[in-house]
This record gives sequence, C-alpha cells and structure tokens, in this order.
Amino acid sequence: MLFSILVLVWTVSAVAQAPANYYNSANGLTGNQLKIALHNIIKGHTSISYSQIWNAFWSTDNKGNGVVWDMYSDRPGGTPPYTYQLGTDQCGSYNSEGDCYNREHSWPSSWFNDQSTPRTDMHHIFATDGYVNNRRGNFPFGEVKSATWTSQNGSKLGSSKTPGYTGTVFEPIDEYKGDFARAIMYMSVRYYSEDSGWGSSDMTNKSVIQPWAITMLLRWNDNDPVSQKEIDRNNAIYSSYQHNRNPFIDHPEYARMIWDPSWSTDEYEAQNNHHANCIVVYDISGRKVLQENITNEEDEIASLKNRLQRGCYLIQLLDGNRVLSNKKLFVN
Repeated sequence: MLFSILVLVWTVSAVAQAPANYYNSANGLTGNQLKIALHNIIKGHTSISYSQIWNAFWSTDNKGNGVVWDMYSDRPGGTPPYTYQLGTDQCGSYNSEGDCYNREHSWPSSWFNDQSTPRTDMHHIFATDGYVNNRRGNFPFGEVKSATWTSQNGSKLGSSKTPGYTGTVFEPIDEYKGDFARAIMYMSVRYYSEDSGWGSSDMTNKSVIQPWAITMLLRWNDNDPVSQKEIDRNNAIYSSYQHNRNPFIDHPEYARMIWDPSWSTDEYEAQNNHHANCIVVYDISGRKVLQENITNEEDEIASLKNRLQRGCYLIQLLDGNRVLSNKKLFVN
C-alpha cells in the first residue's frame, strides 16, 4: 500500500433526507468532540411503545408488497429461502427457521439492562427471523473462524477470527454488515453519558464499544456502503416515529472521524521548503481517483471540496517523484 492510514470514501447514489442545518453543530469536529455533538443532536427522541414497533415495520422494514425485509434471511441478488408477510407472520412461538419474524435488538437488550428508551429505539431494532434471532441471542457481532451453525442465507454463529476476541460471535452476511455496524455505532453515540444503568458485554462496556469491535465495525462500515434501504428506513424513523436520525447513515464518514485516531488531526505540512507540483487523490481501496499538475497547493486543495463526492480522502502532494506530505480531506 502507498500509505498506512485507511482511507474512506462513500459513493452513495441516493442522498438521505436530513433536514437543512441538522448537523451544523457537528461541523469541523472530530474525535470525542464530534461524538458529543452528535449525541446532543439526536438525544431526547420521541419514544414509541414496544407494541407499536410491529406497525412501524410497515414503514421501516417493508421490502415491498408487505414482504418483511429480513437481513437474517435475505439473499441480495438471489431468491431468499423464505419470506414473511408483515402483520400475519409475526412471532409468537417458533420451532425452526422460517416459522415467523420478530423484533431483533441488534444491540441486545441485556447489554442495556432492558431499559425502556433503548428497548424501543427503532434505529437498532429490525424485523428478523425469530429462530435466527434466538440463535444470535446476545452474542457479539463478529467474523466467524469456525461455524457451529449457519442460517439458510449464510449468517453464521461460531468462534471468532476477529483480532482481539476469540469467543463466540454472530456474523451476518457481507451485504448487511454495514447496516448492523451503523446501528451499533448509533447506539453508542445516542446513549453516550446516558448509560449509568447499563450492563457490559464482550463487545461493549455500557455504551462504549470495545476496541476490537470498533476496529471491525469501522471496516464493515467501509466495505458495505449505505444502501437505499437504510436511507429510506432512516427517513421513515425520523419523519414518522422518533424524529431523530442515525448520523452514520447520513454521514458514514463520521465513524472514522470519531473512532479512528488517524483522522483526528490534519497532517498537511509543507516539508523542507519544497513546493508541490502534482496532487494525487486516493480512495479506500488505494485506487487513484485523481492526479493533476498544480501551481498553488492551497487553491487546489480548496477546489477539491467542490469536485469530489462526500467522504474522506488521502491526498498526496508531490514534487516530481518526492512525496512532500499527506493530507486528510473531509468532503461533506
């Protein structure tokens, strides 16, 4: 790799409908300051009752024609092994996979001691197969080394291969890892400083995500970009139910801006009085997205904010073949 810092870019075809100025108080912040600012924006949401979640699923987890969008059974691009109809197939009791769907707390309720506000927070509650939900239980999300059980869509339960944790984990399929990562990160920010009665888990300490897990979730957030499904769900929860948003769906770049220390400072510095005559921009995969000759470094960098899609980039400034500096650039 040309650089050791992970670089992040999101190329989302549709834009979430955040109201104008919703995130203004978070502008220009990183690290814990950004986390606090986002908490203050999304806290104090309107809570619905636990029973109301069933009806809310019609707006938030409807794949179309009343079919449940179940991330534990769906096969993107393929035929799911089974489907459920909203309202008619909800659990109830179940004996095996494919029997019915229920309300999955992606941040298990035992981790927050079943407190009422997070228990009904729809930003982390999804309609999922009851049996798979039960197999996941309150195990952390993770990446499975050796599966002891696999669902019909390929979700797995088994020992972890994620660095930093070797216990039992539940791994959703790749197409939904970003969805779950952004839900978990939302919970950490939404209940920041409001977690005095919460418990802990192998993945969390009250509302704080353990280091091994946040490293993994950042990777999931990078590799599975925000989908139209998530955008529509975020908009429905905001407009019809809770009147708050998941910031990591609107701005997935916030994840690294909060939890990746390498993005907490601006590293742009001129070196040895050399002047750059070329600028190169890289995306997350190390792919070069732009290279051009320049005459003025500051003007060129300022212009990139109007030319690049929103996200985070690594910019290299060159004098011939000599790398003068790296700059991290946030484009909102």
